[in-house]
Amino acid sequence: MKQPELGRKITELRKAKGLTQEELVEKCNISVRTLQRIETGEVVPRSYTIRTILAALDYDLSTIGENDDTIVRSTIRSLKQYLLLDFDPATSPDFLTRQLNIAWVLGILYFLIGFFEGAAEYFRYKDNTLIFNTTLYVIIKISSLITFIFFQRGFILIGGLFRNYLLRITSFILIFGNMLVIGYDIGSVFYDSIERQFILGSEAVVFGCIGILYGVSLWRLRTSIGSVAKYAGAFEILTGCFFLTIVLSFMGFIMQVPAELFEIIILYKSVDIIKSKQAEGGLA
Repeated sequence: MKQPELGRKITELRKAKGLTQEELVEKCNISVRTLQRIETGEVVPRSYTIRTILAALDYDLSTIGENDDTIVRSTIRSLKQYLLLDFDPATSPDFLTRQLNIAWVLGILYFLIGFFEGAAEYFRYKDNTLIFNTTLYVIIKISSLITFIFFQRGFILIGGLFRNYLLRITSFILIFGNMLVIGYDIGSVFYDSIERQFILGSEAVVFGCIGILYGVSLWRLRTSIGSVAKYAGAFEILTGCFFLTIVLSFMGFIMQVPAELFEIIILYKSVDIIKSKQAEGGLA
């Protein structure tokens, strides 16, 4: 439990016991001023102090831990539901197709935004200048991130439906990695940071490795989705290989263009496939 909830809880327990602040501090061997600041939420006490106060109030400390665990579990559960990491394969076809339709539509938007984002990054790297004003640059970056998340949610969904767990994992990692990269890109506009070339090189290596695994996972969809998955996988693997070289990273960005187009087609095609499989009695 964090402040100010902790302070309110201690105040509530003290009053329930009929104790004044002076009477409670005598049991805890702390000052009245310290207790006052804890109860008003001005300070975050040490764990030892919390245990001492709660013991004097005959309150089980583990209950507070359970509350924190419940919040953490609830947050994780909400994240998994939002990213479609935790869903029932028997979910209604309408829900599944709606999510996939959202994914491929926002995939198209992500693809288009990518040209503006790519141009902005090219000139930042080449001339260290922004071709858009700062506000527009941030809007482009945030729009790219949002559309990418919804785009990849579609592949997390497909990965679960077709038991392609590598696809689910790599899609999730790509989302998380993209959040870090875009966060850095936006932050680096406002303050000096580590040498940008070093960061770009590190990004190329990391995303190169992930991209190859992502390509392999897409390739595995060929038996369920068809040859379009094979093409998407092949281009993603090539993209990853070029990124790993660092010096040929620009070729990786070129390879991403057809890769993303094939991925959009995969999502679009999956809508009909899922409907037909649901009509046949489920996804095997």
